[in-house]
Amino acid sequence: MLELLPPPPTDPLWDLTAEYAADERPERLNLVLGVYRDAAGRTPVMAAVREAEIRLAERSASKEYRGLSGNTGFNRALVEMVLGAGDGAAGRAAAVQTVAGSGALRLLADLICRTRPGTTVWISDPAYVNHRPILEAAGLRVRPFGWVDAEGGFDAAGVLRELSAARRDDVVLLQGCCHNPSGVDPSPQDWAALADLAVRDGWVPFVDLAYHGLGGGLEADLAATRMLAARVPEMLIAVSCSKNFGLYSDRTGCAIVLGASGRAVRHAETTLQNAARTLYSMPPEHGAAVVTTILEDERLHALWRAELDVMRGRIAANRTDLTTHLSALGCEAQARSLARQKGMFSMLPLSAEQMLRLRRQFAIYGTTSGRINIAGIPAHRIPFLAQGIAAVVLGTGTGTGPGVDAGAGEGARTRQSPAVSSMP
Repeated sequence: MLELLPPPPTDPLWDLTAEYAADERPERLNLVLGVYRDAAGRTPVMAAVREAEIRLAERSASKEYRGLSGNTGFNRALVEMVLGAGDGAAGRAAAVQTVAGSGALRLLADLICRTRPGTTVWISDPAYVNHRPILEAAGLRVRPFGWVDAEGGFDAAGVLRELSAARRDDVVLLQGCCHNPSGVDPSPQDWAALADLAVRDGWVPFVDLAYHGLGGGLEADLAATRMLAARVPEMLIAVSCSKNFGLYSDRTGCAIVLGASGRAVRHAETTLQNAARTLYSMPPEHGAAVVTTILEDERLHALWRAELDVMRGRIAANRTDLTTHLSALGCEAQARSLARQKGMFSMLPLSAEQMLRLRRQFAIYGTTSGRINIAGIPAHRIPFLAQGIAAVVLGTGTGTGPGVDAGAGEGARTRQSPAVSSMP
């Protein structure tokens, strides 16, 4: 049987990660995977998470099955966090715990397919690398619409024009904040125009929330999702706890559905449970228990919010520092493009060939589309990154090697004024 398998495609992100791991150059810089790293380049366990884990260990709770919806306390806490407490949108929502945000996307895709097989789901171009594969694996049709304009900003007119072709009961997948991979988000006015279009034409918003709290702050990053939920009769939301709780390997997420009637929501919840049963039966408990402990304890909640603000501040500082260095090195257009973006990722306005040169000559690893993980840059490596980008943009430099300050190791140069940074 196995001999009949055709050569399968591989995952480009993990291929790059493997290539990075095999790279022996000490100055190598990994900006591929979307993980937060502190100024020293570590991915820390948040203090609120660590304390919650200690409490859970001391409590020695049972490992008994939780049920098809997972941890129901976690589901309630996530609905309240995303939609706000009370009888508004949260009062007409149901949720099931999932295997991280990707699991939520897949369960909701299965829900769409079971409701209306062959539904068209519109996704942004560019999009998160796993959006199309997940949707197509569930049996859905995928249609792209543009997202970024020629200047690297949000293409409001183009998005509204293309989505005006979406039909009633089509689904439009929107990232609620900190768009991956572009880092470009709609303004509040643009979000309101999208809500107007959804109400007028009857398409269903499907919001992917993976980076809330890391863009403009938790409330600001959830504002568009809450506005949409208040205005449309039906909505789907996939929530990830990987980034803002740092629970990457615990695979913690939630699928939320909003409906116009209690009956419809109950049927949707049961459909999600049935889909989970056939995929993985029940999600893992640990991460959900950690999040629930944090959100239900006033002191831990405050500690988590404070840590999240520190992470957001470091990401913003990295972006500002990189744009400052690029401007000083003569890359003003690239700096302006980056300055308009927010969140963990930025899209460098570089060609695939230029990204390849960054990797081969300067040991700087990003995707061929230009995406880099802003949240993963050690502070002292920003001048090195800026110099590499400037070299491929301006056609100068010969790569890393003797005489090139790679900014690696304890004895490496710390941040200097961009005015005195030398080209590699």
